[in-house]
Amino acid sequence: MGSTVLSLRIDGELLDRLRQHAARRGMSVQDYVVGTLTRDDFDERFRASVDETERFYGAA
Repeated sequence: MGSTVLSLRIDGELLDRLRQHAARRGMSVQDYVVGTLTRDDFDERFRASVDETERFYGAA
């Protein structure tokens, strides 16, 4: 998988909060944001697969 650049414009207050969260985890802001987006994407895909399984087998 390759990588692509994504440029965002965010306000200073949000950037400061992101820096604080990233620093607590010993991460760069970029790594923190990518990790957050990846985790959120996984959560959505997992929820969709659970919903599909429940539809297939019937919810209890």
